Amino acid sequence: MINLAEAVKLKSILGKKVQELISELHRSAFVTVEKGQTPKTSNRAMKTIEEELAQVRLDARTLDRLVYEANINNSVEFKGETLALVEAIELATQLRADAELCKQFSMHEKESVRMGYGENTMLYEIAMYEPDAYRERAIQLEKDAHKLSNLINSKNYSVTINFDDSRYF
Repeated sequence: MINLAEAVKLKSILGKKVQELISELHRSAFVTVEKGQTPKTSNRAMKTIEEELAQVRLDARTLDRLVYEANINNSVEFKGETLALVEAIELATQLRADAELCKQFSMHEKESVRMGYGENTMLYEIAMYEPDAYRERAIQLEKDAHKLSNLINSKNYSVTINFDDSRYF
């Protein structure tokens, strides 16, 4: 049994392990020798590497399924709503994106000179919103995203899944 936070970390480790094994396969696939000489290598046999790669890929698929199930079957309470972890993760991502958008709008001036047009005409760019209101909104959205992320992280440490990680830890 491992907790969901460890499973998420292990998913990343397994992805790197797959890439390492593929690289090792490429290194083991060829050796350079003089004509007529018997190839000698200190590399592992390709069959051994392929078997290990197949096991890591199987473990990655199994772990993915278990994490997805846990993210659907477990929830957090946020702003009076019960959200499945998968939905909460997406909401946290959306809150961060909205906060960034509001920050961008907050950086503009309410009114600025755009350019001169002809001898006597000045054009102005006028924001159709209040930049300070967007600054405040960005701050609140970031707070909400942080709070939700903390709830998700807390849940990730309390939820366990049935996976044997002894091959990797």
